[in-house]
Amino acid sequence: MAKPTDSQKDIEPGGVLSSFQLLTLYLPGFVLALGYSIATPAIPVLAKSFDTGFGVASLVIVAYAVGELLAAVPTGFVVDHLGRRPILFAGPILTAAASCMTALAHSFPELLLYRFIGGIANEMWRQARLAIIADVSKTRQRGRQMSGMVGTEGAGRLLGPALGGLLATWSLRLPFFAHGALALLAIVPSFFMMRESAPGQRAASDRKDEDRLSTRALLAMMLDRRYLGFFTAQFFASMTRGVLWGGTLLLDVTYAYGAGAQLLGGLATASSIIGIPITLLSGYLMDRFGRKTTMVPAFVLIFIGLVYLASSAQWQWSLAVFIGGFVWLQCASSLTSGSMQVLGSDMAPAVARGRFFGFWRLIGQIAGLISPALFALVAERVSYSAAFAFFAICSLATAALLAFSVRETVGPGKLQ
Repeated sequence: MAKPTDSQKDIEPGGVLSSFQLLTLYLPGFVLALGYSIATPAIPVLAKSFDTGFGVASLVIVAYAVGELLAAVPTGFVVDHLGRRPILFAGPILTAAASCMTALAHSFPELLLYRFIGGIANEMWRQARLAIIADVSKTRQRGRQMSGMVGTEGAGRLLGPALGGLLATWSLRLPFFAHGALALLAIVPSFFMMRESAPGQRAASDRKDEDRLSTRALLAMMLDRRYLGFFTAQFFASMTRGVLWGGTLLLDVTYAYGAGAQLLGGLATASSIIGIPITLLSGYLMDRFGRKTTMVPAFVLIFIGLVYLASSAQWQWSLAVFIGGFVWLQCASSLTSGSMQVLGSDMAPAVARGRFFGFWRLIGQIAGLISPALFALVAERVSYSAAFAFFAICSLATAALLAFSVRETVGPGKLQ
């Protein structure tokens, strides 16, 4: 095994719940998610204030997603070339700037521009954070670290909307300033505690020729059967979870059952509360029993839940029956939270992690972006039952690809 570099020793993660992990991984995840969710309730209202219709106003959501999508590959190259640490800080700083400028926007095009920049910034932070975890984490801690970050982000998203609504009663633009302030606050501990984690170098220019992996060689490696199976599984996983996590189920219960805002809010809150402990459990299971041992059954459970909802839509079962399926899916999908990130971190080549994550994230972003639109198209042109059935097949395809086309990266054994 290669001897750790000085940089890696300086940021050795220690235990999963060490003070280092709490201050540089979980706290930033929580605070950034809290800030984002504080601003979320104010975004549609701010868009509407520019006298836009519903269709045009929805572009504020699309602009953010497009920013993440277009930033995926360039960010991967920059993370490899400049190092992890500069991008780790640049992301939240750019987030703070974009959020504050959003508060000061004077036109709808300005608002879209700042939302687009916010999406770029979020992708920068996420990829740098993933690369650092992959660089320094122990294999049998990585599942708990990733799920811990996802879980704390979920807690931030749970608390944020109520705070954002309260701040918006004083000023519609105040939640965006709060988001900006929290984005800067989130990275303060990391600024003092975290050093560059890229193995053996601060920048790509410092690498020896034998340590380099050209982009052409990386792409060729990614087309290898093992990696191709993983990337295909990522596409189908993102297709499936794009429906489960994108609010599509709540939209379905609105149109199919006439549910009001109170019920929708209750379902969203309940799913978050239920999902956080299950997400944390999934990290333990992945570290203790293996990635595939956890992920394959989880996607099969999602398949069962989507078939159940397809049956409910086909035979017009009651709202109570739908809610039972909704809760089942939230529990099953929470078991997959962070799982593809863990597996991707295991598989990423050490000398090209940034670029690997960039291409991988691009695939996930594309699938996640088209997933809700495809569900809506099938539901409108065919039926809700057919839409649920289609995404059930996507989930089953994910499970099959993981089971038969991807190697296990961690075997059963004691946790480290």
